Amino acid sequence: MENSVSVSICGMKYTFLSEENPSYMEKVAALVDVKMEEILSGGKINQMDAAILTAVNLADEMIKQQGNAENLRAQLKGYLDEANKAKAELSESKREIFKLQQQIQKLEKK
Repeated sequence: MENSVSVSICGMKYTFLSEENPSYMEKVAALVDVKMEEILSGGKINQMDAAILTAVNLADEMIKQQGNAENLRAQLKGYLDEANKAKAELSESKREIFKLQQQIQKLEKK
């Protein structure tokens, strides 16, 4: 179900239709508004250029965060692989202990 949400970015009203929750869309618009205002307050630049620079900056942040997330996924996979290896080694050690205990019991019976 599409939700309609009205937001203000750089003093201009926009209405978005989105599958997302309206409060989420308001948060997204607020972030864009803050980023654009930061750029606009930095000097003489028009709104179109500010919008492009904002888009580029946000895309840069997104790509860096995707890289960070991928690195974390790779680390997590490494940790899971190590845990699985340790679990297998523990299982093997338990089997060996059981075998040795059986041998000790046989020797004690003699």
